[in-house]
Amino acid sequence: MTLQECYAAMGGNYEDAIGRLRSERLVRKFVLKFLDDGSFTLLQASLAEKSYEEAFRAAHTIKGVCQNLSMDRLQSSSSRLCEALRNGYTPEADALAEEVAADYRQTADAIRAFQKESAE
Repeated sequence: MTLQECYAAMGGNYEDAIGRLRSERLVRKFVLKFLDDGSFTLLQASLAEKSYEEAFRAAHTIKGVCQNLSMDRLQSSSSRLCEALRNGYTPEADALAEEVAADYRQTADAIRAFQKESAE
């Protein structure tokens, strides 16, 4: 799997990421580091604990990282969740959190597949 195929699998914009970071080497570096970021785990824990201010911060971090890396699908869903949590809990946050979780899994799975195939 190429990095471009990874972006296609995650619903991202490869060309935009290259344009922003100026090299495939940098995009690759930061895409692989994405798996080490704890924001998604923090988001899930914060929602489970009903700590909505902390959940907002985690969603905001995910949104920003995804925006910088042109991970468009996850950026879009995390942005909507971020806005739903901006002033505390709203009923739509539950469905949006499920969407973010699905998009995160898709993104992480694509990155893991890229990581595995590029290591071989």
